[in-house]
Parts: sequence; structure tokens; C-alpha cells
Amino acid sequence: MDPRLNQLLQNNTVWTGRHWQQQVPAHGTGYQELDQHLPGQGLPKGAITEIHYHQDGIGELRLLMPMLAKLSQEKRWIIFIAPPHIPYGPALAAMGVDLSKVLVVHPSKIKDELWTLEQALKSGACSAVLAWPKDVTDPQIRRLQLAAQKGDAMGIFFYRRQRAQSPAALRLALSSQQNVVNIGIEKRKGGWPLPAQPMDLGNNAITGQHSANVLKGPWEH
Repeated sequence: MDPRLNQLLQNNTVWTGRHWQQQVPAHGTGYQELDQHLPGQGLPKGAITEIHYHQDGIGELRLLMPMLAKLSQEKRWIIFIAPPHIPYGPALAAMGVDLSKVLVVHPSKIKDELWTLEQALKSGACSAVLAWPKDVTDPQIRRLQLAAQKGDAMGIFFYRRQRAQSPAALRLALSSQQNVVNIGIEKRKGGWPLPAQPMDLGNNAITGQHSANVLKGPWEH
């Protein structure tokens, strides 16, 4: 090896792929087949993760349940901000989530929603902030990313549409085909995107009417 390159490696001034999973603080999702492809073996702490999907209830929340169950054992809050449907408490509890650590907030205006998001992320009082932002720009995402970093909170944003690009730290895409949930990694730190792969999220992550296991009406869309 060129001695100059060897010196750079010894000084940790060159990024190497074999170290990428160790450099990002993260919470494991509970799904090993997914975590093994994510920096830090999970969803990043103090950062924004985006989850894209095309149909409510295909597994976008079920994917988070093992992680949220663990986070709910901590002292900090888990906050749902403006979910499109009412989170179904009995289903969350059945999946191990301590409901006494869960808050649901419905700001009346989009501007208030962004303000609530930022305050929750940077407060230091929340382990995870789940939101379904309708109109959010890249500069706003960067600002929220800084808030998440300040509060050491996980910001998890759900979209029913594709964002061509985003400054978020991690972006996952869920799709379904013949009752099989496929998860792709569209963006991750220190690695290339990965195409969608089938994943078993359990019996509750199925398309169609079974979405009500976690989310319950009234249906607004």
C-alpha cells in the first residue's frame, strides 16, 4: 500500500466502508435483516429518518413497533404529531408500547405543526417524534435535523409521496406486492442505496383493512 494512503488511514482521515456501521449512534429496529444494512445498526439518533409508502397500513408503523416498545421504557416521551388516523392504543399496548409515554398532538395549522415538531425535537424530552408533514421544504428539514441533533431525538417523518431528494439522514421506502412488504433503503450515510427486499414484519403488517390494528379512524383521506 502507498505509505501516504496508509498514513491517512491511520489518522482516520479517509472513510472506509468497513467502519461505517460503527460511526452513527442509532436505535435498532428489532428487524435484524434491516438493521444489518443501516449505519449504526438501526435508525439514527439525533437525526431525521423519512419513511415513504404508497398505502396506509402496509407496515410503516409496524416497522417501528419493536423500537418504540423499547423507547417507551425510557423516561422520555414518544410523540405522534398530526397522525392522519388515530393511533389505536390497545394495539400499541399489545405490541409492548407503554402508553403512559405516548403523546398525540394535533396542531391546527401547518405552521403550528412545524413549530411543534421543532420544539419537540430539540426539547430533550422526547426519544422519538413521529410526524406526517404535508408541506415541508428542504431548508425546513435541515432546521428540524439540527433540532433533532440538539435534543438527541429521533425524528421519523412519513410521506405518502416520493420526495426526489431530502437532507434527511436516512430514507426508507415501503411497498407491498401480494401481501408481501418490501423495504428499500433510498438513502443512508456512508453507503449506497439498496433496492427493496421482502421483509416479514409480522401478522399485523398486512395490506388493506388490517391497518386498523394500529391506526383507527376517522379516515380523513
